[in-house]
Amino acid sequence: MTGSEIRKKFLKYFEEHGHAIIASSGLVPKDDPTLLFTNSGMVQFKNLFLGLEDRGYSRAASSQKCVRAGGKHNDLENVGFTARHHTFFEMLGNFSFGDYFKDEAIAWGWEFLVDVMGLPKDKLWITIYKDDDEAFEIWNKKMGVPADRIVRMGEKDNFWMMGETGPCGPCSEILYDQGPEVGCGRPECNVECECDRHLELWNLVFTQFDREASGTLTPLPNPNIDTGMGLERLAAVMQGVQSNYDCDLFTDILRKIEELTGKKYKDDEEADISMRAIADHSRAVTFLISDGVLPSNEGRGYVLRRILRRAARHGKLLGMDKPFLTDIVPVVIEVMKDAYSDLLDKESYVKKVVINEEQRFMETLDAGLKILNDEVKTLKAKGETVIPGEVVFKLYDTFGFPTDLTADAVRTYDMSVDMEGFEKAMEVQREKARESWKGSGEEEISDVYLRLSTKGISNDFVGYEGVTEAISHITAILKNDEEVDSLSEGENGEIFVEQTPFYGEVGGQIGDAGVIETGSAVFDVWDTQKPLDDLFTHIGKLKTGTLSVGDTVVLKVDEAARRATEAHHSGTHVLQAALKEILGDHVKQSGSLVNPERLRFDFTHFSKIEDEELERVETIANDYIRQNLAVTTTVLPKEEAMKTGATAVFDEKYGDDVRLVKMGEFSAELCGGTHVLRTGDIGLLKVIHESSVAAGVRRIEGVTGMAALKYLQSIEKELKKTASLLRANPMELSERVEKLLQNQRELEKEIEALKGKLASRDSADLLDKVREIGGVKTLATIVDAPDVKSLRDFGDKVRDKLKSGIILLGSKVEGKAMLLCMVTKDLTSKYNAGNIVKEVAPVVGGKGGGRSDMAQAGGPNPEKLEEALQKLEEIIA
Repeated sequence: MTGSEIRKKFLKYFEEHGHAIIASSGLVPKDDPTLLFTNSGMVQFKNLFLGLEDRGYSRAASSQKCVRAGGKHNDLENVGFTARHHTFFEMLGNFSFGDYFKDEAIAWGWEFLVDVMGLPKDKLWITIYKDDDEAFEIWNKKMGVPADRIVRMGEKDNFWMMGETGPCGPCSEILYDQGPEVGCGRPECNVECECDRHLELWNLVFTQFDREASGTLTPLPNPNIDTGMGLERLAAVMQGVQSNYDCDLFTDILRKIEELTGKKYKDDEEADISMRAIADHSRAVTFLISDGVLPSNEGRGYVLRRILRRAARHGKLLGMDKPFLTDIVPVVIEVMKDAYSDLLDKESYVKKVVINEEQRFMETLDAGLKILNDEVKTLKAKGETVIPGEVVFKLYDTFGFPTDLTADAVRTYDMSVDMEGFEKAMEVQREKARESWKGSGEEEISDVYLRLSTKGISNDFVGYEGVTEAISHITAILKNDEEVDSLSEGENGEIFVEQTPFYGEVGGQIGDAGVIETGSAVFDVWDTQKPLDDLFTHIGKLKTGTLSVGDTVVLKVDEAARRATEAHHSGTHVLQAALKEILGDHVKQSGSLVNPERLRFDFTHFSKIEDEELERVETIANDYIRQNLAVTTTVLPKEEAMKTGATAVFDEKYGDDVRLVKMGEFSAELCGGTHVLRTGDIGLLKVIHESSVAAGVRRIEGVTGMAALKYLQSIEKELKKTASLLRANPMELSERVEKLLQNQRELEKEIEALKGKLASRDSADLLDKVREIGGVKTLATIVDAPDVKSLRDFGDKVRDKLKSGIILLGSKVEGKAMLLCMVTKDLTSKYNAGNIVKEVAPVVGGKGGGRSDMAQAGGPNPEKLEEALQKLEEIIA
């Protein structure tokens, strides 16, 4: 039974038992900014467990993609060395939100493994929390598991807590006995042993208590079920292999690694470690990048970089001297496409990101490894076993070696790294990185909106197809984040209604503005937000009258602003199609902003777009617009929509049904925003700026419709104004300016030549002021130099004529004193220009320094220049 078949059977089984089948959420958590990555199946259901949200179902099942690398849950350093550890894995889970409890969870878990999967009962062991007699009775009496195969364990192993206080409960684990040949061989080996014999398959968490600060456990009125089972583990058991890496989810990937490296898996244990690490990391890298994470030096991007570079180093250990991970990506996608069809659309992009990062690391890998190996040899010779923190930091800072990669590299020499020393060197960067990821998830949904949702308050959006006005009833009012029955004139607040034509900000499109009216009240809507999928809040101020819950109101969207926003939103779809045509299919939206004034479109691409390319993009986009093609919207099940080849945004969270927006035959995107009815309604698209916003991400800013016309009119106005100043035709401006610049360059050369002649003459005249002090020729005088450069040029000419001596020149530059000291080469062993300037500068209230043959200084008191120059004689004497 393949991993794909197991996944399907699991979801089908629970669907038959009344569960909503929920697609895996992304690896970047949407509603939990405290998490680095999604690391379990329950993450996307957190608000349901806490009773803060109602999604219309009370039991669910999923196969959730997870990453455990970085943060509290970090398995990275063990990957490759064990049969079970992974950075990326899938977690099968079934969940109940105040619906069923222990009886059903235990019965279905047992039935699925025994009857559906066909695992022998006598191979299965059960652990329960030491005080959970209820679970024992169900397992023993109802499931028929012998009492001697049910093991009671303590809080550490079999009691789950969300935190020090709050929801918690006992766990029950189902374990599979792989036989004594897999274990440690000790006679006392049992379920509690750390060896691989008794393999944990499924953890059933019974969330039934609320833990108080005192430690008191109060039963929850609606207990929950949260279960998790590693797909890779179950696949290994079902396929009769003792390592996850031997199941079909990894075999094709390992074969590709064998092909690339020329090594045979299981021929050499050291090579096997590297091959397993590469197999695991290639999966993590593929899924993280496909979910929108890019390599960087902060937060999630840094974890991805660590994983990718760790894989690259293991490739180096296998003899790989060129990028290779990019060749494994298609194999990962082929293995996983059955469950994650979106990977196919992202393959070229993922490969580009991977090879770009591999090439960057390969450039420094050899140099870094040489430094590390030399350090290891030196320390070994001294009998030391710890790599100093400053060496670890140098490898990190200069060569891009993550610390765990360094630790991994020296592990084979029985050496460790001085993390305390490294962290001292990294303190500033570490603090910055920690801050960067702590709030890098989307903003957590305010409790006030979740409370409204649980009370059944929701609304329908009726603003598609050009609708900008609707009649509805007020269902709730917020003032200062508190529910109130009414708003009075002059008060700010938030209005909730049954149905609204106002678009709530989401997907890059800003929220609508407008008014909400009754016969006697007018509420100015400044902004509309969408804190939950079916909850829109109208934010603004009551200008006149009173509004109360239950009032019938008329909602009117600012139509001109909506139409301009729609043109910009549709413009981004047209722009993306044109970019793909010119740059390639790797172009994917990674962010956007559309409002009445402009559009901003972020997309994946790895180099600056040349002016000629940008011009072609703009031309193609406007050709699509002029064709005046119909813009059609169809509501489809997500899976069906994805099969059409429609473009989806990387980390967008889609519901079961999605809106497929098509423009002729050139564009098809999943999009919940509002759009024009025909491409011609966009009017004109003008690109105004292109730039880089992150590694591998470019940004285009542009305008459409009237905003584009106004932009072009402002450009034309500036051209005409400039042409008038130059008395030229606007179309001949560049030629005229080039002539002016050429003329200016020639005049500047002439001026410099004249300055040189004057300086030579003046410097010759100054030689009459040279005095001899103690056998040394000296010249200390004030000159007229407009800037520092002129003063230095003048000094050079005086020194050349003087041949041997010390020069101290003073000048008043922009109201400040400027001093320059020069000592000819034959005297620098005795007199130092830098030291002379340091002594003289305080007289003009400043300081300075420089080389032994030339130094300069400045100060705020030019009136004291004469006094400063007189110090030279005293210094030399």
